[in-house]
Amino acid sequence: METPILSVIIPLLNESGNLALLQERLALALAETGRSYEIIYIDDGSTDDSLEILCALRAADEEHIKIISFGRNFGKTTAMVAGFQAAHGELLITLDADLQDDPAEIPQMLAPIEQGYDLVVGWRKERMDRAKKKLSSRIYNTAVARLARIELHDMNCGFKVYRRAVIENVRLYSGLHRYVPVLAAWQGFLVTEQVVQHHPRHAGDSKYGTGRAAHGFMDLVMVLFITRYLRSPLRLFGWLGFFVLSGGGLINLYLALLWFLRLLGLADVPPIGTRPLFSVGILAMILGVQLISLGLLGEMIRYFTYRPQEEYVIKDAETPNILYDVTKGNYITDIFYEFESEKAVMFGRNTDDKVLWVPKSAIKGGWNKDKNTPQSISLSYTPKNFGWIPRKKQI
Repeated sequence: METPILSVIIPLLNESGNLALLQERLALALAETGRSYEIIYIDDGSTDDSLEILCALRAADEEHIKIISFGRNFGKTTAMVAGFQAAHGELLITLDADLQDDPAEIPQMLAPIEQGYDLVVGWRKERMDRAKKKLSSRIYNTAVARLARIELHDMNCGFKVYRRAVIENVRLYSGLHRYVPVLAAWQGFLVTEQVVQHHPRHAGDSKYGTGRAAHGFMDLVMVLFITRYLRSPLRLFGWLGFFVLSGGGLINLYLALLWFLRLLGLADVPPIGTRPLFSVGILAMILGVQLISLGLLGEMIRYFTYRPQEEYVIKDAETPNILYDVTKGNYITDIFYEFESEKAVMFGRNTDDKVLWVPKSAIKGGWNKDKNTPQSISLSYTPKNFGWIPRKKQI
């Protein structure tokens, strides 16, 4: 089987009533894209007939369907990570199994990717949910958008399309699947949203209760810390410690002044050692020193664990000689170009009479004056199944 271009990742829990129809719609939508694909179902510890139904679906389409089954419920983030690790496609699509998001909209979700975006988030503009859920979602999305400084209306929509580079550079654990757009934007990837239709749940019950809000809030605090202070913890703990230490110092300075006035007989005040404010001032100074020390410890840990390659994400590597880099030593005997396919451009031929194919989407900056080579090629847009292949094979 050839390496797929699209990988559809579907985490699920007790969705037996939706799976057959979901697979039918997915097959139709993915066939419409004209790209090779795989569908990865992650059964997150279902207690109904979901796994049995998935096995039956795979028996009918072993070429495209993969199944990952957990022994117990580990949570959506873990299920998504397992799906990402098993995926082979250059473009990854996540979708919930409740059929509230329509697989038929996959082609339009892919359109922004072709325009150069790295992550496309579905926007359920007209939600088919209860009023309480819609209100809480609106409050949540507004708060996250403002605090994280990212302009998205529906952060938690499960319908997303990612370039592989996004998943390879964003670390997911706990409940961070909700904040992939924030983490991706922080890494420098281009994030946008696409309006999608939202439908009533086809079968089954929602798996999310009111407790999700509390977990989501703590995850948001963690994301804000990661995106703002992970690389410079002293800027957070240092300034907090400075203000707390300064407040404690001012309190104790005020009490020292009272003590001095009392010593001179200029003020009739009780001994400062009996005043609660004295204890507050001392504790504030101790806490301030501890916060500053915590920031310094964070900087020491960061210094000894520093890895330069983790400080940045390279999306494109552009150079006029990039053809020789991607060939890994395969010398091109003659450079030319032929538009023989809608997907790719044929550039050169090596000594084994194999042809170098490069996707049209990877060509940037136009052509050189001799019209034989592009000015630059974007490596991040080059699918794995392109490259040196037999000359007679069509793409």
